[in-house]
Amino acid sequence: MNENKAIETIYKGCKFRSRLEARWAVFFDNCNADWEYEPEGYDLGNGIYYLPDFLIRNVDGRVGGDLYVEVKGVMTEKDMHKIKLFSGYKEIKKTFEGGYSSHIEIKNKTLILGNIPKGDSMYDIDNELSNVGYDYMNGFNIYPFNFELIDGDYYLAHLGINKNGRFELFGDDYNYLIDRDDERTLYAYHRALQERFERK
Repeated sequence: MNENKAIETIYKGCKFRSRLEARWAVFFDNCNADWEYEPEGYDLGNGIYYLPDFLIRNVDGRVGGDLYVEVKGVMTEKDMHKIKLFSGYKEIKKTFEGGYSSHIEIKNKTLILGNIPKGDSMYDIDNELSNVGYDYMNGFNIYPFNFELIDGDYYLAHLGINKNGRFELFGDDYNYLIDRDDERTLYAYHRALQERFERK
C-alpha cells in the first residue's frame, strides 16, 4: 500500500487534488490554454464513474478543438481501464477479399500527462518526453504524452505554445516543432516547476 498522499494545492483560488495537477495548470496558463479543472463527471456504466482532471478548449494544431487531460504520476490498472473506457478507444476493422483495413475511433480526445519534464533547453525537455512517451506508463498498456488516445496515432505529443501565442500539441517531427515558440514554451515549463503555491 502506498502511504504517500498527494498534497492538495491551491492555485488561482482553485483547490487541486495534487501538487502535480496544480503545476500543469501553471504550465497551461503560461501557454495561454483555456482550461477548466474537473469540469464534469461521467457515468461510464457498470458502476464506473470518471472525473477528468482538465478540459482544455480550442486547442490548436492536429487536435483541433477540445481536449481532456488526465494527470497521473502513477498509473493503476483501474485508472487505465477508466481512461480507455472514457476515451472510447475502438479499433474498427473492415474485411475485404484478400485482407482487411483498420482505423481507430476516439470518442473523447484524452491526453495522459506524467511528471513535468525538466531541462535547461527545449532539446533537453523533448528528449525527456521521448524517454517516457513511447513507453508503457508504470508497466500498463497506456502511454503518457502520446496521441494514442487523441487520434489513435502512436506518436509523441509535445505540449507548448505556438508562434501565434496559442496552446498546441505538436507532433514528434521537426515539421511540426518548427511552429513552436521554444522560448515561451521553455519558460512555461520552468514556471510550472518553480511555482510557489499558497498554503492551505
